Amino acid sequence: MVARLTELSHGGCGCKIAPALLRDMLAAVPLAQACPDLLVGIESGDDAAVYRLNDEQAIVATTDFFTPIVDDAFDFGRIAATNALSDVYAMGGKPIFALALAGMPINTLPLETVRRILAGGAAACARAGIPVAGGHSIDVPEPIYGLVALGLVHPARVKRNNRARAGDALILAKGLGVGILSAALRKQKLDEESYAGMLHSATQLNTPGSWLAEMDAVHAMTDVTGFGLLGHLLGICRGSNLAAEIGLDKLPLLPAARQLAQQGFATGASQRNWQSYGHEVELPRSLAEWQINLLTDPQTSGGLLIACGSDAALDILRRLHGEGFTRAAVIGKLSAGAARVSVL
Repeated sequence: MVARLTELSHGGCGCKIAPALLRDMLAAVPLAQACPDLLVGIESGDDAAVYRLNDEQAIVATTDFFTPIVDDAFDFGRIAATNALSDVYAMGGKPIFALALAGMPINTLPLETVRRILAGGAAACARAGIPVAGGHSIDVPEPIYGLVALGLVHPARVKRNNRARAGDALILAKGLGVGILSAALRKQKLDEESYAGMLHSATQLNTPGSWLAEMDAVHAMTDVTGFGLLGHLLGICRGSNLAAEIGLDKLPLLPAARQLAQQGFATGASQRNWQSYGHEVELPRSLAEWQINLLTDPQTSGGLLIACGSDAALDILRRLHGEGFTRAAVIGKLSAGAARVSVL
């Protein structure tokens, strides 16, 4: 009997190295100060590197790969590719092509399963209007798939995570709960309707990033992935030297996420995330553990987190809703102060 994909892995963006440990690992890596055309490197923990080619073009380069969060091979490929392309959109860029990265347990997985994973990734790239132009593969104990994604952006329109301003509204474009739903799926406790909702969200390309880059009112942007909402919001706060307030009742959630969280479903990454940055977060005393798990839940192919002038927030929401991001919501605001997040 062939094992389920999720039985061969330890889980999607939840398998990312914890943010505090990652910062320690990168602390000794020298910054690329001698490269004036490198507009974005590792200094701010941003979504992708950006290199200026000329006065009109900069290349956006990123890579992302992980182990399965679903059992359907084609769906896994689609989710992984969509997630990798998201980092290009989060910088304000438009993808131009991708390279596939595949690590597969060749003696465990049937060849047809591997083909379906690659086909799913190619299908997601086709929806983005780009080719998979090559890649690299190795034989490893658990399935791994993702992309090197390359895009273009105008050098003056790059959207970084450290340019937010006091008074900015915070918009989250997708619902939270992918990690919680995937944890339920692993235990075969996720119904078909909830799975369909998770799949729709995780394969929805973050294409609004390209037009958000054209807006002067959008000051900073990132996407919410493995470090959870609190982790990626803290990245904006640290980089911009600002404090954030978010309303727990304002957070958009995927269908069944609240119910499953209340039942105790969570990934191990939620706890690792909280241990990494919980000291930088102020919570109501009445907050339950399941609510903290939602705030720290690792998102695979999560939504854009947008810091924008408050006057522009309503127009941005209307356009997001019109493009199918129906759960997009204003979740809070930024203000002057030490880098912290307060949950109200």
